[in-house]
Amino acid sequence: MSVTIERVDVCHLAELAVAQPALATVNGHRLCVIRTGEREVHCIDDTCTHGAVSLSEGEVDGRTIECWLHGSRFDLCTGRPTGPPATRPVAVYPVTITEDDHVLVDVPTESEK
Repeated sequence: MSVTIERVDVCHLAELAVAQPALATVNGHRLCVIRTGEREVHCIDDTCTHGAVSLSEGEVDGRTIECWLHGSRFDLCTGRPTGPPATRPVAVYPVTITEDDHVLVDVPTESEK
């Protein structure tokens, strides 16, 4: 098995409200997509590393998201926990916004070689 990166169109920018996380499932990955500004979007793994619950149901504060179950907080730029009880980071996925406002996310895909 080898891992490659695929750039996937997950939504249109207008579909994302500022500070309202959204769930996207791409290539078997559950992603949490968050718009934090006019043309600023972040994408992280949707599963909290502490409680294994959906971060897309959490609350956004600036460039952090708080898990709704136990209050773990994660930096949207780095994935690092910024508040306990989580101690392990979540994966961060690069985001590109096209000229016509499509939100593209780079996600890993597995292929047999």
